[in-house]
Amino acid sequence: MSAGDLARKRGLRRMRLLAVSLLILAAIVYALTREKAGGWDYVNAAAEAAMVGAIADWFAVTALFRHPLGLPIPHTAIIPNRKQALGESLQEFVADNFLSEAVIRERIATAGVSSRAGAWLVADEHSQRVVDEGSKMLADALAAVKASDVAAVVEEALIPRLKEEHLSPVIGQLMAEILNDDAHRGLVDLMMNELHRWLLHNEHEVTGIVGQRAPWWTPHWFDERVALRLHAEAVDWVAEIRDDPQHLAREALNRWLTQLSTDLQHNPATMERAERLKERLLSQPQVAATSIALWDALRRALIGSLNEHDGLLRRRAVEELHALGDKMMEDKEFATRVDTLLADVAAYVVNNYGHELATIISATVNRWDGKETAERIELHVGRDLQFIRINGTVVGGLTGLAIHTISALL
Repeated sequence: MSAGDLARKRGLRRMRLLAVSLLILAAIVYALTREKAGGWDYVNAAAEAAMVGAIADWFAVTALFRHPLGLPIPHTAIIPNRKQALGESLQEFVADNFLSEAVIRERIATAGVSSRAGAWLVADEHSQRVVDEGSKMLADALAAVKASDVAAVVEEALIPRLKEEHLSPVIGQLMAEILNDDAHRGLVDLMMNELHRWLLHNEHEVTGIVGQRAPWWTPHWFDERVALRLHAEAVDWVAEIRDDPQHLAREALNRWLTQLSTDLQHNPATMERAERLKERLLSQPQVAATSIALWDALRRALIGSLNEHDGLLRRRAVEELHALGDKMMEDKEFATRVDTLLADVAAYVVNNYGHELATIISATVNRWDGKETAERIELHVGRDLQFIRINGTVVGGLTGLAIHTISALL
């Protein structure tokens, strides 16, 4: 039994003793004032009514938890006999009145979860603790992943699944969305920038390749001049493509990509060629081996970074948590968005799983023995119920006195 239960048990025992003491006091007063004149009949009537009230309320309170005096009187020991119905009613009450969307949203809005979380995160020891605990958990989880398990997933689940799926329509649709949003422009710009930079810094490589392809009978000085000219033209052409968003080469590339995205979705021949290419690629043993090797390298790198207490990854994580905490405290709009998101998540949970969560109550109560259920409930509410007995004694005595007084006056 916990310390809290022991304190409740002592409080219940004290209140029971007080209620019984009042009953005994009323009985003693009643016995001492019987058949006495001189106003003692008023005291006697009050004591008699107090005993009736005390006994009636003792019966009512006791009948909730057990049979009074062990007698199997109907409609007594209500909680042990109806614990299943009690658990179901309590479950329904909690689900309808506590696990409801309106209550959850109001509570999150008034609690200011984001601002409190931000204030907690800005403390150095808190953010550091979050990073330390999270790093340890993530590192342990990554270390527990076996290479054989990853290989089994890649070779037995991922690759066969990819082979079965017709990916060309999906790829074509994805390409169409990228082209419609002009999202590929940045990639093309990057490629042109890098290609131009490479050509500028690798003149000898380009001229050497051209010289190797030249006929044997041409003079060397002629090959060199041709190579330099070709290199200059290539540099200028790539620069034009880089600097002109409406360049013909860009438009040609866009037309080709647009046609390819359409063919991947609707042209059977293109779709078949794409699927055959996919099959050939996925059938290569190097695909699985490379995937596993990449995963293993990434896993080992992450574990090493996570285990470095003063490493860059942990320091950046702490800094980001600090920044997040400051933003949640200072940016009211951001804090409101966070609270709204939390409220949406909580509302989704209670709307879809509230009753399932509340079944914990009925399931727990159903596992209890009837006597154990009564004892648990009495331990938590029994002390307050003893006030019913005390009030019954006092109110009964006052009522009896009033009735006797009215009878005497009449």
